[in-house]
Amino acid sequence: MKLTSLISAALHTIRLLLSLLVLWLSFGWKVRKARKAFERELVKAGMAKKDAKRLSAWYSKLKGDIIQAVKSSAFKWH
Repeated sequence: MKLTSLISAALHTIRLLLSLLVLWLSFGWKVRKARKAFERELVKAGMAKKDAKRLSAWYSKLKGDIIQAVKSSAFKWH
């Protein structure tokens, strides 16, 4: 195998991993923003803040489930 092929493969792998890291970070940020907005709207509608936080916790749980599904499918070898 040529050295240029190995370098090219390594660079593409690094680029892919960096893209996945940025995707993971932005996904976490978007979920956090959505959760806070959901809590604000519930409190505006008259719900207690404690109950709004409890309901919005499902956003974080769903994010964890999605990330776990992606990890399990990405690292599954057949």
